[in-house]
Order: sequence, then structure tokens, then C-alpha cells
Amino acid sequence: MCSQDELRAAPRPSLAGLTLVEARRPSAAFARFLYATVGRDWQWTDRLPWTDHEWLVWLDRPAVETWVAYVEGTPAGYFQLDGATAPGSVEIAYFGLMPGFIGQGLGGWLLTEAVRRAWALGPERVWVHTCSLDSPQALGNYQARGMKVFKEVVGVSG
Repeated sequence: MCSQDELRAAPRPSLAGLTLVEARRPSAAFARFLYATVGRDWQWTDRLPWTDHEWLVWLDRPAVETWVAYVEGTPAGYFQLDGATAPGSVEIAYFGLMPGFIGQGLGGWLLTEAVRRAWALGPERVWVHTCSLDSPQALGNYQARGMKVFKEVVGVSG
């Protein structure tokens, strides 16, 4: 997405007690929990062996933000922004819902909030990676919010 005007916002779901909170204090345990729980069904494995130190090095960078959606005090999903990967851009580095909250209208709204926050950081573009192992709804959600496919790669990442 190369302009914030391209965002097609999804409505806020009418779930009781829905809040979005920035996790401002880096916590390796909490970051690991979010990553492992959201990514469990989508083959997120690259960070599973990280030590607490590796998590904290990643999280403590000024260009990284972690935002968590809660429903009645329970974590329902999260997104993590990285403004240091490529100059002039913000990557939605991680995005997803907890398994028990899929199918309740949260995904479009949470992605809308991720894109809004990314644009608030002042980039020239906002982007995200996805793959065929991701949720079947992921690419459709990205495109419904106004993102366009930039590049497709066939192969196995390592």
C-alpha cells in the first residue's frame, strides 16, 4: 500500500469489551506466547527457538511496536509493526488472531487498525508478507483492506 488513502476500513465488530492496547514494555514471554499461539496453525516456526535475549533485542528496537486486541480481558489477536526493515516503509511483521477468535469479524478490523497505525508512523509504504501456509482468509483480508500483490515467489523459505 503506497498511500493511506488506499485503506478500505473494516468496521469495528460489536464484541463486548473489545480493546486494542500497545504492549509498550518488552516481554520475551508475552511476545513468545503471542507468536506461538497465533502462528501455531500456520507454521510460524522461525522464532520458536529464540532465547529471551533474542526476543528482547528484537522488541526493544524503537521501530518495533506490538499491539494486542483483547475481548473482555482475553488476548484475541495482535499485530507487530517494524519500521526498520526497509527505509521509508513499515512492515506489518506479524498479524493474526488467536484460534478461538477466528470467524468473529475481528480480522478485518484488526488489520484496519494495523494499517492505520503503520501510516501514523509516516512511511511511504506499508507492506506485509504472506505465504500459502497462512490462513486461507489472510490474502483476501489484505486485499480487501486495499493492499495489492507486489511480488510472488515460488519456493521454500529457509
